Amino acid sequence: AEHPYSHLIDTLKDGQIKFFNPYKLNDPRYDKLPLSIRVLLEAAIRNCDGFYTKQEDVRNILHWQQEQNKAEVPFSPARVLLQDFTGIPAMVDLAAMRDAVAKHGVDPSLVNPKCPTDLIVDHSLQIDYSKWYVSLRNQEMELIRNKERLQFFKWCSKAFKNVNVVPPDVGAVHQLNLEYLSRVVQVSDGFIYPDSVVGTDSHTTMINGLGILGWGVGGIESEAIMLGQPISLTLPQVVGCKLVGSINPLTTSIDIVLGITKHLRQAGIAGKFVEFFGPGVSQLSVPDRTTIANMCPEYNATVSFFPVDQVTLKHFKKTNFTQEKLELLESYMKAVKLFRSYDDPSEDPQYSEVIEFNLSSMVPYVSGPKRPQDRVAVSSMKEDFQSCLDEKVGFKGFHIAKEKQEIRVPFLHGGQEYQLSHGSVVIAAVISCTNNCNPSVMLTAGLLARKAVEAGLLVKPYIRTSLAPGSGMVTHYLNASGVLPYFNKLGFEVIGYGCATCVGNTAPLPEAVVDAIKQGDLVACGVLSGNRHFEGRLCDCVRANYLASPPLVVAYAIAGTVGVDFEKEPLGLTSDGKEVYLRDIWPSREEVQQIEEDTVFSSIFKDLRGRMEKGNTFWKNVECSDSLLFPWDHKSTYIRSPSFFSKLSKEVPPPQSIENAHALLFLGDKVTTDHISPAGSIARVSAAAKYLMSKRLTPREFNSYGARRGNDAVMTRGTFASIKLQNRFIGKPGPKTLHIPSGQTLDVFEAADRYQRDGIPLIILAGKDYGSGNSRDWVAKGPYLLGVRAVIAESFEKLHRNQLVGMGIMPLQFLSGQNADSLELSGKERFSITLPESLSPGQELTVKTSQGKSFSVTALFDSDTDVILFQHGGLLRYVARTLL
Repeated sequence: AEHPYSHLIDTLKDGQIKFFNPYKLNDPRYDKLPLSIRVLLEAAIRNCDGFYTKQEDVRNILHWQQEQNKAEVPFSPARVLLQDFTGIPAMVDLAAMRDAVAKHGVDPSLVNPKCPTDLIVDHSLQIDYSKWYVSLRNQEMELIRNKERLQFFKWCSKAFKNVNVVPPDVGAVHQLNLEYLSRVVQVSDGFIYPDSVVGTDSHTTMINGLGILGWGVGGIESEAIMLGQPISLTLPQVVGCKLVGSINPLTTSIDIVLGITKHLRQAGIAGKFVEFFGPGVSQLSVPDRTTIANMCPEYNATVSFFPVDQVTLKHFKKTNFTQEKLELLESYMKAVKLFRSYDDPSEDPQYSEVIEFNLSSMVPYVSGPKRPQDRVAVSSMKEDFQSCLDEKVGFKGFHIAKEKQEIRVPFLHGGQEYQLSHGSVVIAAVISCTNNCNPSVMLTAGLLARKAVEAGLLVKPYIRTSLAPGSGMVTHYLNASGVLPYFNKLGFEVIGYGCATCVGNTAPLPEAVVDAIKQGDLVACGVLSGNRHFEGRLCDCVRANYLASPPLVVAYAIAGTVGVDFEKEPLGLTSDGKEVYLRDIWPSREEVQQIEEDTVFSSIFKDLRGRMEKGNTFWKNVECSDSLLFPWDHKSTYIRSPSFFSKLSKEVPPPQSIENAHALLFLGDKVTTDHISPAGSIARVSAAAKYLMSKRLTPREFNSYGARRGNDAVMTRGTFASIKLQNRFIGKPGPKTLHIPSGQTLDVFEAADRYQRDGIPLIILAGKDYGSGNSRDWVAKGPYLLGVRAVIAESFEKLHRNQLVGMGIMPLQFLSGQNADSLELSGKERFSITLPESLSPGQELTVKTSQGKSFSVTALFDSDTDVILFQHGGLLRYVARTLL
């Protein structure tokens, strides 16, 4: 049938390239739309099929000023981005779905991504020995360790259409998305349109810095998009962030990032789009913009969008874009008015609200010791850490008695005696992905390392140092600029390409260091240039962790403590006893920019494309099946067919009321996805460890939860296995709960397993902000497989709420002013929730307890679509039924 908006089709290159031009609507409202909303509008026009996307959706987006925060609209991104840890369960689900439909006589090849999908194999790393893991090439031990996962990825690359698998030893997902996969515009079947992406990682927003609309979604949502269904979102409010002022020469990108993060977090912009404008934007390089966009999840915005301008074009001239492609890109973006001149205020759109930020106000900061939003000026670091020791235990405090604050614990390492005290640095990780993908901060760190070595300064050998570049490109420019050997001399050796320290994959600290920390009950510190640092995440015995720019990571590693005033105290002494201050070795902004221009852009992009096209022998030698159905190995502890499709039928079952459920957990406020979803190493005393040992694996062979994300048996046992989980049934942190019928304290999985064997449904009681943090599919899959039917909380993180619905779990919210305490719930009651035959979004339901109490809750379904998904038992079962 003729497309309803065929009259908007325009052409470029003498008619060779077609495109839908919303500007031809001749509606003055288009000129005032934020550019991020214009991208949504173009996608709705192009994909308008009267089914998933209707003309009413197009009208709602065009009338954004009136419909923002009201209308629900679809968005079909140009591509999906999967990384290994979150991508593998998505692909395992699709493989299992093929089995399910095949059992009903349906062609399994119908289960095939319709939306182009990129899957990055080695996004995440486990650090065993920092000097051992340099590359995946020729590492037979790594092949053995990850053989099953790699074979599955290789099978996916052959079995599924529209899946591009990026092989090992190339780079992390964020970096590759910027350097290789990004296109700004897509050309397909003779049509050109804006590039856009959703990814199974919350930091997919980095791509917004290139003028590409994109954000992170859960694995469930990504699977739906891969299968051709648009993502549904409430038409967002768009906050215009106006940048003014000039950047201080000593301020790094991460200082600007953390400044804007705090500013926007305080502004309360959760769930909104942020779009940058104003004369200050032109001062930011593309790497600066991607650095800022990366921290979007930390201030809870959906996107942080930097529209394309001359700076963007200048950046792409130094990459792999041909002149012809650049001309096409510029012509198209200007034709549809997606190109900006930030110095021309007449081009400024109308925003929901405007927040102004003065770039000249920024000074160097670090962030910590427990949360990324708690920023500390470097000049105040010594005093702030002292106050953390004094304060009561909380978001910042450790409550160390005054008489114990000066304690020093001696220990031996490598035959030499050292001392640890409160504030001693024991982990220092320079990481160049996400918020430190900017080459300037890595080069600043490298030049600082060079000047430190030349001055005779060193890092103490017991400090666990590591250098994790986001991709081989970073190693390339560090080597080309001559600074990599100086990193090595300070102990910062390249350990591989991917997530490591941020996700808890730090190599074990020396036993003498751990013993000293425990002996003195010391608040030891980690310093890293990553984006996550919750207490205990880097290492159980390291309580204080700070996010810092790469050069400051090097500086604190040399100092050996965070309790140092860089202005007044030296980093160390030269061989002849001369004091060396940080200001003596800090490189100038001009020095860094010159090296960046000379060594970074053109050569590194050429190198990356060469490696991508050439491939590697390691990947080519991985063997896999050629079958349409994946040949599951029932002995595998990495890849396992999940039970999401058990008892799948063509008919939709009626709503199942919850009768006499027990509360599996009774939780408080601020339960994050780190508390819920398994991440990091597998503790030897955990339920997951017991399972793996039953499979005759030794602790050395456990690997991490991320590596075993394709095994639902491991991941279910790791759900709620965080050592920081605060369960009110227990009264102290840990992955335990009360099995109410027996009164026994058990691992969460063991209690859930008993309930399921006894046929008892489960709910979870929680406080405010349940499910905040990273987007992870196992935060919903895990509770589903534990038998959880509903979560009753004071409030939810929206993304997590959608994930619960996507797995058939009801997100129920206490009425305003009510919570478990005000209702005098002990959590030990039995709960019943009657569901009507016809559910509706926002409907109030009644909860009855075995103690005779009843109270109302709100079913947090955003739309009729959410209700349909819930009634089907979640999105996976819904998609499978459509194929039956």
